Amino acid sequence: MATIKDVANKANLSVATVSRYLNNHPYISEEKKKRIKAAMKELDYTPSSIATQLRSKKGTMIGILVSRITNPFFSYLVDAIEKEAKKNHYNVLIMQTYDDKKAEINTLELLKQHVIAGLIMCSVEGDPQMIASYQEFGPIVLCNERVSGADIPTVVTDQKKAVYNAISYLATKGYQKIAYCTGGTLTSEGHGRNRTEGFEQAVLEKNLTVRKNWIFRQVHTSQDGMKVADDLLQLPKVERPEAIFTNSDEVAMGIMEQMLQKGFQLPHDLAIIGFDNQPSTSLLRVPLTTIAQPVAALGMESTKLLLAKIENNSYEVDQAQLKLTLVKRKSA
Repeated sequence: MATIKDVANKANLSVATVSRYLNNHPYISEEKKKRIKAAMKELDYTPSSIATQLRSKKGTMIGILVSRITNPFFSYLVDAIEKEAKKNHYNVLIMQTYDDKKAEINTLELLKQHVIAGLIMCSVEGDPQMIASYQEFGPIVLCNERVSGADIPTVVTDQKKAVYNAISYLATKGYQKIAYCTGGTLTSEGHGRNRTEGFEQAVLEKNLTVRKNWIFRQVHTSQDGMKVADDLLQLPKVERPEAIFTNSDEVAMGIMEQMLQKGFQLPHDLAIIGFDNQPSTSLLRVPLTTIAQPVAALGMESTKLLLAKIENNSYEVDQAQLKLTLVKRKSA
């Protein structure tokens, strides 16, 4: 008995495209419809109503993987992805890893089990080769993440250059002693590595001072930022940094709030730069200098690329929409 996979092979199309045809999905070209009809007739294929319902769930569902949805950047990113997906009659399944490799694998297994038709990964924790191997079961697109040593379609901004420019800006303002906060672990292929490379390059080229106890790993929230501020304030005044770069506006705002509560003046006592340009950053007591990400464009381009791959179409990412900019305000 012929299967939907047999029909897809005969028509030289993806299983997802045949599934959408069987479920009366719009935007399938007449040429593809003719190929599917001809293949079904030649194979004497008749879909059962139950199988059609199961395929419908898989054929119109894409996965979105983030580290934590409570980070406003990921909230806005998911919103942009879902809007583009729904515009094309797809639904989304949102999953969080909390930086756990096992949770990432569990999500990839959903692709293997045909629960989702494709996956947009906005966070990467595991081995790139392992992740790439799951493309056998459906398309994967990395959004705002870059990995080396694996052939995975990527929609990404030049975060290394953006952070390099931000640290260089601090240097031009006269700051020489720089602290650094990352959401990753500083491993060679870990989370946020591209940003760290930009930081390291600027530090070396500008001959800036960085100390081991000014480097903070796996900080994500405003509460983490408050803890960073407390750790810095415990140091003797002469051993404190003059400025701090954070990989998250959330962390930057936590540092700022704690410093202000303790009676310090910003940027006189500590200059702060964030990353993301969340809407609230311009409304703070000391408006935050930060790197603006094109969140809507990242979500839209990633979704367009994934859907094109699901439907066996070509799509060229619009790189002109993916520019990072340093927003200069009063905190640095």
